[in-house]
Amino acid sequence: MAEITAALVMELRAKSGVGMMDCKKALQETDGDINAAIDWLRAKGLSKAAKKADRVAAEGLVAVASKEVGAGEVGAAVEFNAETDFVARNELFQNAANAFAARGLEHDTLEALHGATLENGNTIQDEITNMIATIGENMQLRRAARLSVDEGVVATYVHNAVSPGVGRIGVLVALHGAGDKTKLRELGRKIAMHVAATAPLSLNTDDLDPAAVEKERAVLTEKAKEEGRPENMIDKIVSGQIAKFQKDVVLTKQPFVMNPDLTIEQLVAEEGKAVGNPNLHIAGFVRLALGEGVEKVEGPDFASEVASMMGGQ
Repeated sequence: MAEITAALVMELRAKSGVGMMDCKKALQETDGDINAAIDWLRAKGLSKAAKKADRVAAEGLVAVASKEVGAGEVGAAVEFNAETDFVARNELFQNAANAFAARGLEHDTLEALHGATLENGNTIQDEITNMIATIGENMQLRRAARLSVDEGVVATYVHNAVSPGVGRIGVLVALHGAGDKTKLRELGRKIAMHVAATAPLSLNTDDLDPAAVEKERAVLTEKAKEEGRPENMIDKIVSGQIAKFQKDVVLTKQPFVMNPDLTIEQLVAEEGKAVGNPNLHIAGFVRLALGEGVEKVEGPDFASEVASMMGGQ
C-alpha cells in the first residue's frame, strides 16, 4: 500500500475542500491515488463542500459561553455563519455553535479554534466541512473572541436568543475585581445588555480608534462649512462636537440605558462600593452582531435556487 504522507493529504484537501480525516481515509481507500480519492469523496457526497465555498454566508448564529477559573472567569463568543436563517433554526446547527463557543474558552485565536478537537473526535474545521456536505449550504466559523479575568466575572448576554446561548447578537463583559459573584454577574449582564443596545466603539476614550475620530472630524468640519459657520470658529465648534461624539461611542462615558442619570463608569463605581470594592472596573467587552461587515450578494436567495433546481419558478 502506498504511503499516505501529510503532504498528500494536504494536496487532496486543497483540491477537494474536505476535512483532513476524510481526505486521509479517501487516500487509504484508493491506495494514495489523488484522482481516485477525489472520485471516492464525490461518491460519499463529501466533496460537495468545496462547491459551496464561494456562496456568501451572512446568516447563522452568535454563541457565547463562560466558566469559572479559580477566583476569575473566562468567556468566549463565536459567529457561526450559514447562507439562510432556515439552517440557523436547525438544532444541529445551534448545537454546533454552542460547542464551538465552549471550545473557544480554551483558544485565543480563530486559527487555533478551527483546529480544536470536539467530543466526537473531529476538529471544528472538519466538523464544519461535514455539515456543509450534509446540509448543502456554505458555512463558516467567521469570528471568535475570548475575555478572561483572574478575579471577577465575565458576564454573557445573547440578544434575540433562539435557544440558550445562541442568537443574533452576543456580548461579553469582563468585570475585574473582588466581590459577590452573583452581584457582579448581575451587573455585568446589565452592562452587556447596554452594549448590545448601544454598540460602543471602545471601552475608554484612549482606546478609541484615531481613524474613527478623524473621520468624524472631517464630516463635522464639512458640515460646519456647509452651514456657513465662521472659518475662525469651525475648529472650536468641531472640537466640542468631537467631545460629544466620544461620549456617545465610548462605553464608560455612555449614559446607562436603564438609568440615563448614570454613566456606565458611574454605575460601576456605585456597584463597586456596594460590594465593598471601590477598584472594581470593566476590563473589556466584546460585541458580535450576526453578519456584521459581510457584503451580501444581490440575487436569488437559497430557497429560490433550490426551487429552481427542482423545476420551480
